[in-house]
Amino acid sequence: MELLVKNKEGRIWDIAGIASDISWKTARSGKPSTLELTLLNGGIYQHPKFAIANGDIVQFRKDGVNVFYGFVFSLETGQDRQLKLTAYDQIRYLLGNGSYALENVTATGVIRKIAGDYGLRTGVLEETEYVQPSLIEDDKKLLDIIMGAIESELRQKGRLLAFYDDFGKLTLRGPESMLLNVALGAGSLLYDYSLKTSIDDETYNTIILYKNNEETGKRDFYPASDKDNVKRWGILHLSQKADDNANAAQIREKAEQLLKLHNREKISLSVQAIGDLRVRAGSFIYVLLDELKVQLFLVDQCTHNLSGGEHTMSLDIKVV
Repeated sequence: MELLVKNKEGRIWDIAGIASDISWKTARSGKPSTLELTLLNGGIYQHPKFAIANGDIVQFRKDGVNVFYGFVFSLETGQDRQLKLTAYDQIRYLLGNGSYALENVTATGVIRKIAGDYGLRTGVLEETEYVQPSLIEDDKKLLDIIMGAIESELRQKGRLLAFYDDFGKLTLRGPESMLLNVALGAGSLLYDYSLKTSIDDETYNTIILYKNNEETGKRDFYPASDKDNVKRWGILHLSQKADDNANAAQIREKAEQLLKLHNREKISLSVQAIGDLRVRAGSFIYVLLDELKVQLFLVDQCTHNLSGGEHTMSLDIKVV
């Protein structure tokens, strides 16, 4: 295991031998990844100039995996001489607000623009397809602006993307790049789970898109529905304004895409398993359970805990 702290004076401290209770948390959207750990401060073998300050770089590698590269944001200590450290990756710097007015821009373009403006490093940014004719955001959280553009790619093109910090570089990848050769099952890495099915969270069996018709002065409606699921669940409808530049055929196709995306029960799992540091939020993994026909799941949230030689992970995963 490699666990290093680099300060602004250029000193590098190897803290792997004095670190305990390491926790690495990732979420698929809305927040940076977090590294939390505890250090024994003031030990007999500690270097007299050893010090950690907010803003220092923390770098964590293990089992051949580049796990975390981020910055110290809080330090806490007490009479027990234990130092509790919390670090975040680059996405923490996207939690501030900004204003943008952009034309003909993709989600990839939005990320490049914001990263460039705020001096953030980028890595692999896969090109996205949907071009927003106009993006206007006033005093809005930078991360929300980016996630909004990524959501537009999902709504318009049906493509699910993962945006995260990959060891110090902002990264955007499609599902093909996030599939892991990891299978969890009873008797194989997985030791506990909780299964939930629901139609209470963004499940719709009726889609209604509408557009104002300038020639007739009326509003045109473009419905798509699953009659069988309407009988089964009742009418669960989603009504949205269509793109002003879309024609009738494109709007009908969009309605069918939305129906395909939302017309199903949501299956979610909470899983406790033996840790594998390749797994992070945004990854796709296989889960093999007798209760499920579906095997491929998206990791929505992931927490790795390393303590006393043991490594476990807690996952919130779902079908997409």
